[in-house]
Amino acid sequence: MTAHRARCTARSAALAAVTAALALGLTACGGADKDSKAAGGDHTTGTATAGTAQSRSASDRDGKGSAEQADSGGDRKEGARPATLSGGTDKVAIKVTTAGVQQCRGDEMLVTAVHRFAGQQGDHLLVTASNVGTKPCWVTSYPAVKLGGDVDAAALPHSKKDNPGGDKHITLRPGGKAYSAVNLFDYGSKHHTAQSFAIALRGADGHNGPFYSVDTTGQKPQFSWNEADVLNWNTEKPYDF
Repeated sequence: MTAHRARCTARSAALAAVTAALALGLTACGGADKDSKAAGGDHTTGTATAGTAQSRSASDRDGKGSAEQADSGGDRKEGARPATLSGGTDKVAIKVTTAGVQQCRGDEMLVTAVHRFAGQQGDHLLVTASNVGTKPCWVTSYPAVKLGGDVDAAALPHSKKDNPGGDKHITLRPGGKAYSAVNLFDYGSKHHTAQSFAIALRGADGHNGPFYSVDTTGQKPQFSWNEADVLNWNTEKPYDF
């Protein structure tokens, strides 16, 4: 009896140990499930959540990168950044070029004059100003012109029949030309006669620069006038007929 009881007791102890081990195992699995569910689901859901977190992290990084690129004028899209930078560079270049252009002073200009349609209706002096310098410069308004040798005389008035726009700056690049004309009105008596005149460039404030003497050319370089007036500078020849 004693031996039988001992075997039963040993068996019961073994079964109890196995049952306890199983219970611990089940409890551990149940705890993991609860933790997993508390974390947002099973393993598949956990993977999706991690992927989403990674996506968000990458998205945050991309967003930061895009913001930095936007600040620098760029974009991630292919071709967008060069276009943006190119446009910006062009605008800056234009501003710098415009700001860097100075008024034509006169010493970088070659001024010539041709007497056209002498003795006919439309008699005038075609004035051509060429930029023979190495830098661009601008002219505005109309040239100050004094016919003949009297440098103390008043400059000729602006033509009332001229087109508007004399306040614009006309930029002349090296080799560029601007044109004006001196309209001559000869009534045939008590007129003045000359073959040269003095010319000066006007500034934006309307003041005249230094005067330069210009000799006229053409079939009849000598010209006569009772009255005369001047046209604004233009990039096209006036009275080109």
